[in-house]
Amino acid sequence: MSGVASGKTRRDENFPVASWLIRAPHRPVIHAFYDFVRAADDIADDPALEAPRKLERLDALEQGLVGRADETPVASRLREELAARGLSAAHALDLLKAFRLDVVKSREADWSELMAYCALSAMPVGRFVLDVHGEDRSTWPASDAICAALQIVNHLQDCGDDFRELDRVYIPLDIMAARGAGIEDLAAKASTPELRACVADCARRVEGLLAEGAALASMVRDSRLGLEISIIHALARRLTAMLGARD
Repeated sequence: MSGVASGKTRRDENFPVASWLIRAPHRPVIHAFYDFVRAADDIADDPALEAPRKLERLDALEQGLVGRADETPVASRLREELAARGLSAAHALDLLKAFRLDVVKSREADWSELMAYCALSAMPVGRFVLDVHGEDRSTWPASDAICAALQIVNHLQDCGDDFRELDRVYIPLDIMAARGAGIEDLAAKASTPELRACVADCARRVEGLLAEGAALASMVRDSRLGLEISIIHALARRLTAMLGARD
C-alpha cells in the first residue's frame, strides 16, 4: 500500500527507538507507532508517486488508524495497540499532518515556521512516549524542545540529500538570505562558507532548544525512560556540536 518502502527500520535511526532501556510492556505500542510513522514517511518521500497519490495513501493510513478501513496493517496494528492501552490516536494523526505538509510544501520561511512544522513532525513523538509511560503533561514543554532539536539536527545532517532527492529545504530561507547562501548551495558536494554559516546559526538555536529540554530526564517518574532521555539528549548535544564545527 505504501509504495516503495525505504527499508529503513528503527535500528537505522540516528537516535534510539524504544531501546532495551524502555520497559518491555511499553515496547510493542512504541514499535507499532514507529512502524506506522515509517510507513507514512515512506509515502511522503516516495519519488515514484505524484503528490495527489501520496495524499490519498496518507488518507488511507488515517482511515485505518481511526477504524474506518482495514486495508493498512500498520494502521490496524497501531489502532489495536492504542485501544488495548486506552491511548489516543491524536499524536499519530498530528504526524500525518506533517507528512501531508511534506507533500505540498517544500520551504520554511523562517525559524517560527520551522518550529510550527516541528510541532507536527517531532513533538507528537515525545508526547506519545510520555503518554505511554503515564507521565504528567507538565513534561510536554521540555519534551517538545528536545524533539524539535532532534528533528532539526536530522534536517541539518540531511540538508543536501533532502534538496537533491526531494527538493525540500528545511533551513529557514531568511537565515539563508542573511548569510548570503543560495538554494543551489545545497546541491554542491561540499558546503560553501555561506551555507556553513547557516548551519552554524541553526545549530546554535538547537543548542538553545536542548537547554530548554535539559531537565526532562529528571522530571519523568520512570527511571528507565529518564535514562533513555539522558542518552538521547547527550547524543543530540554531541551531534549539534559537530554540525557547528564541520561540514
